[in-house]
Amino acid sequence: LLDVMMPDLNGFEVLEMIREISNVPVIMLTAKSEEDDRVRGLDLGADDYVVKPVALKELAARLRAVARRAQGIGSGSIVVGSLSLDLASRAVTFEGNPVDLQPREFALLQELVLRAGRVVTRTQLETQLYEWDCSLDSNAIEVHVHHLRRKLAPKLIRTVRGVGYMIPRED
Repeated sequence: LLDVMMPDLNGFEVLEMIREISNVPVIMLTAKSEEDDRVRGLDLGADDYVVKPVALKELAARLRAVARRAQGIGSGSIVVGSLSLDLASRAVTFEGNPVDLQPREFALLQELVLRAGRVVTRTQLETQLYEWDCSLDSNAIEVHVHHLRRKLAPKLIRTVRGVGYMIPRED
């Protein structure tokens, strides 16, 4: 998320610098609502341009949409082998059967599925699942992984010792 009105450099200048080195998804979130500002942001490479104030549910949906496009996922569903996640309804099926997950279990599984075939570190998972000011038990991620293995399949999520977890990509 990038604001236009920042001290020193403005968001348009920052966006230009980002686009010189990266294709990381960028959503402009700003109070500048003039048509010329919106067009400029999008023409400079923003993936979306949202004018404040914005409803948090809408912003979260826009973030999910941009993340899906960045991962090459066109629809709101992700399928890896016999595991399917519907990101909009937060529904999970495994081997054709619905699976009831707690919100953090779903979020953890989503992170692993979005990065299927790659190791996701514990730190990355903690950052995605917990807020900055949230106190976190030292084994919270391990507990969620344990519950997911119990609800899905013991060998679906692989532990990469000393690094993190992964779900293998099935071609």
